[in-house]
Amino acid sequence: MALKKKPVTGMKDITPAEMQIREYVMNQIRETYKSFGFSQIETPCVEHIENLTSKQGGDNEKLIFKILKRGEKLNLAAAQSESDLTDSGLRYDLTLPLSRYYANNAANLPSPFKALQMGSVWRADRPQKGRFRQFVQCDIDILGDATSLAEIELILATTTALGKICPDNAFTVRINDREILRGMALSCGFAEESLEQVFITLDKMDKIGLEGVKAELLENGCSQESVDRYAALLSSVGKDAQGVRRLGEALEGVMPRQVTENLAGIMDTVSQVAETSFGLEFDPTLVRGMSYYTGTIFEVSMEGFGGSVAGGGRYDRMIGKFTGLETPACGFSIGFERIVTILLDNGFQVPGSGAKKAYLFEKGLEPRALAQVIREAMEERKAGVQVLVAQMNKNKRFQKEQLAKDGYAEFKEFYKEGLKR
Repeated sequence: MALKKKPVTGMKDITPAEMQIREYVMNQIRETYKSFGFSQIETPCVEHIENLTSKQGGDNEKLIFKILKRGEKLNLAAAQSESDLTDSGLRYDLTLPLSRYYANNAANLPSPFKALQMGSVWRADRPQKGRFRQFVQCDIDILGDATSLAEIELILATTTALGKICPDNAFTVRINDREILRGMALSCGFAEESLEQVFITLDKMDKIGLEGVKAELLENGCSQESVDRYAALLSSVGKDAQGVRRLGEALEGVMPRQVTENLAGIMDTVSQVAETSFGLEFDPTLVRGMSYYTGTIFEVSMEGFGGSVAGGGRYDRMIGKFTGLETPACGFSIGFERIVTILLDNGFQVPGSGAKKAYLFEKGLEPRALAQVIREAMEERKAGVQVLVAQMNKNKRFQKEQLAKDGYAEFKEFYKEGLKR
């Protein structure tokens, strides 16, 4: 059987030019987050299957790459169900592994703990532009802080990083709270047991619009009165902090006023201290699909790119599934692959990259002369210059064109009879 040279569906080979951009973006994110006091950690790419299927990852649990048991533990003949065949899987995000990590290491970590993670995750999703089955996530999380300082720091760190990486792309942070979602729905008469289905429909607002949301709610058995009241309430809400406070007044009786006061305070503080220019809007239709979110949720939309480029929220109950004790937790994740896609589409060039020279020597150059070429290259490398030493191809022009695409701007040619430039 012939070997296949193309990567597996949903995976991609990365060229040197793209790799340079990826390393630049990753370094910008890492250094920015470290300046906010986040400490980098790493968790294994393989997780226990019990953790991955604990009903905390929403639809992502349907997309797990499961791993067969190994050696004597794999008994195909005796297997009666899938659980008899698998005991682990590739992580589908970095949040669940972080929760396990914290539960296992909390005694040796500061409190609150500001974690930075950067690594690949895997989902058996339908591939499309900017979406792959293997992709990099860049997460920051604050564990052990129940105050709104966690949300403020996460928003400031993420927007600072995005402002550095994409200074020419306007972006907006949209913010909401799961408790506000619940309060709005209850105040309009939706039954408690129907709320999750209501939120699933509301989450489609950007795709099907308000009329589409209303129609689907009615199809799902919601009353016309509740749907009309919900639509009217959604349309009346202001997008700034004062709009959040007025909503709190309207929802008094079904939701504590502190919920909207807390969210409005986050918005006020971020607006006052942020040094990066971006929009900040309250979005009562923002849901975020993960079932583990318990409070504040946020997403970032960027000019020229459909969908969000970053998202996150508060998940105060996940760590307690491991320890039995609830631990405040909040995180924000930059869509690394989407940011790289935006930069590639814009023809982005990494700024301030060092000089790159190519030393090309003629075939058959005697060893002593070749040693001199390499010695000269070594001296330039000491001075911070990136130097490639390579034998000339027969088609030297094409070789130089290819090197130029990789950023090599200066060439030295070495021949048996002497140096040429």
